[in-house]
Amino acid sequence: MKLSETGLPPAPPHIRGSTLLLLFGLLLLVIASFVTLPLQWKALFTSDALRTSVDFLKGFAPPETAPNFLRKVLGATAETLAMSALGTLLAALAGAALAIPASGRFGSVTRGVTRMLLNASRSIPELVWASILLIAAGLGPFAGTLALALHTSGVLGRLFADALENALPQPESALRINGTHAMAAFFYATLPQALPQMMSYTLYRWENNIRAAAILGVVGAGGLGQMLKYHLSLFQMHQAATVIVAMLLLVALVDAFSFTLRRIMMR
Repeated sequence: MKLSETGLPPAPPHIRGSTLLLLFGLLLLVIASFVTLPLQWKALFTSDALRTSVDFLKGFAPPETAPNFLRKVLGATAETLAMSALGTLLAALAGAALAIPASGRFGSVTRGVTRMLLNASRSIPELVWASILLIAAGLGPFAGTLALALHTSGVLGRLFADALENALPQPESALRINGTHAMAAFFYATLPQALPQMMSYTLYRWENNIRAAAILGVVGAGGLGQMLKYHLSLFQMHQAATVIVAMLLLVALVDAFSFTLRRIMMR
């Protein structure tokens, strides 16, 4: 860092007018959202609302701990974990394949078309994808896995493409000058730079897909979500509490595992 004549770091640059205008516009948008939405804050914090919420939560205690039911919950937990892992793996492979043209490797036209495809894929939520795929694939985890893969491939493809575009071009240029083929230079120079970041994005999306896989079960895609919908619809609150605890534990375990892997990769 360069120091000024006084021995202190140079003053930060002034904020541009366009940046201030953008921040002001965002502030107006937030204010307009609060003004236009019928938010009933008073009804939320009344004594009746508090008493009703407490009575509802009391219905979940104690969670069901019968061995036969716990075995069912364990099977649904494994199904949810498998859906998220397989869906993330398929999305990472598809996203990596689409990220190469989306990063401008094959011209601006191909870049624009591929990015439009990625935008369309991630703009449709997992629940909508699952609802569509349930018609074609039927009830069960297969539709949920495909829904996760389709949505996440759009997210990871965009993130991977940005990571490839932000990689330093000098190593690849040096290999190209010395006669290396374009794709070989990409795989030996550019991809290794972006790979740690791409892996971090993939692990983070896996964490999100654990939660999404649990929600997809609500529309019949299997796993813990389907069990939760079933028991809540029958007002079997003790069984629903056990399913919710299993969801929380699964998310916590995957978060811890993903965090550990990212720490190892970044060393």
